[in-house]
Amino acid sequence: MQIKLTGHHIDITEPLKDYVDNKFSRLERHFDHVINAHVILSVEKVRQKAEATLLINGANVFADATHEDMYAAIDGLIDKLDRQVIKYKEKRQNHRAPGSKAASAELAAATEEASATTATDAPDDD
Repeated sequence: MQIKLTGHHIDITEPLKDYVDNKFSRLERHFDHVINAHVILSVEKVRQKAEATLLINGANVFADATHEDMYAAIDGLIDKLDRQVIKYKEKRQNHRAPGSKAASAELAAATEEASATTATDAPDDD
């Protein structure tokens, strides 16, 4: 994943850059199809703001967080992005063809019920 880090009214220091890189590795752990990330860190009077746009296969995910501390703003941003990426991943998995795991599990359960019903309803040949 490529991370483009931009600062508005703030100098991006090496520890800040390392912190952002470390936190974004958490997103890669959940979903490895993140292509590009554009992170903007800005300062507005006493508010520290972190916002990011992720380019994922076929979708853009955007989140922002504001806090008095820049590191806390980055943590809030990562939490929001993590929830959105997991939601996107689940959505993508649930909209597969009928051969998905959920559909095949339902089909197997229905087949078991039908076979159990026919086995108990069959007359004895005694």
